[in-house]
Amino acid sequence: MNEKFKPVTAITMGDPAGIGPEIVVGTMLDEGIHECCRPFVIGSIAILDRAAKILGKELRYNRIEGPSEALYQYGTVDVLETGDYDTDSIQWGAVQELAGRMSVDWIMKSIELGMDHRVDAVSTAPIHKRAIKLAGVKQPGHTEIYQDETHSPYALTMFSCHKLRVFFVSRHMSLVDACRYATKERVLEFVENIDKELRKTGIVEPLIAVAALNPHGGDNGLFGTEEIEHLIPAVEAARAEGINAVGPVPADSVFHIGKSGKYDAILS
Repeated sequence: MNEKFKPVTAITMGDPAGIGPEIVVGTMLDEGIHECCRPFVIGSIAILDRAAKILGKELRYNRIEGPSEALYQYGTVDVLETGDYDTDSIQWGAVQELAGRMSVDWIMKSIELGMDHRVDAVSTAPIHKRAIKLAGVKQPGHTEIYQDETHSPYALTMFSCHKLRVFFVSRHMSLVDACRYATKERVLEFVENIDKELRKTGIVEPLIAVAALNPHGGDNGLFGTEEIEHLIPAVEAARAEGINAVGPVPADSVFHIGKSGKYDAILS
């Protein structure tokens, strides 16, 4: 790919006490990553180098103040640091307030760069939800932080694997709360937003399958009434708006059918 057409991609290092630094080392040593984008790391050289040594790898580092200073050369890791942290105190595998603060600072820097149109995409390594709570963060995870800080009206989480695109009505909540959360209004709103976003990617009339909540889709109320009370009305309302939605499709078949390529997306 022509270098100028490769998207500039910020990679946040995640929790410095967790697996994130090792994942980032492996990512930056993958030539395929450099062929498809121009990656740089938002994180800590000291932590990254410690992870590299643990993995038996050697990296060269280029400390930058912004994406425009990056070399984007395979073998050299461009790193944007956000502060002078006591990295020697970071104990791997332990939940620490400092680790949470560092991971959040890196996320916030990625949002700043994105809102300034200085990066085209962000890839995030794992954070620890308890650690960010210790650092004073109210949101439960990445998705909510990005939505709030970008002032977005909604956020969609999509898993893409093989021919599957799976979206989620709920995230970062208990199972019992997730069941209560899947109301007609919410499911309809998600279907509307999925349809809107998929059309932006060039899919002319997306076929969206709504997964059932209960075994066998509730079996006409024998195993739960959520399908009758919420999911079926949501699908019908979406179809009335001209959206190509189907379901609820029982979960024991919707993903198998989706993997065959029949659906453009599944709302789960």
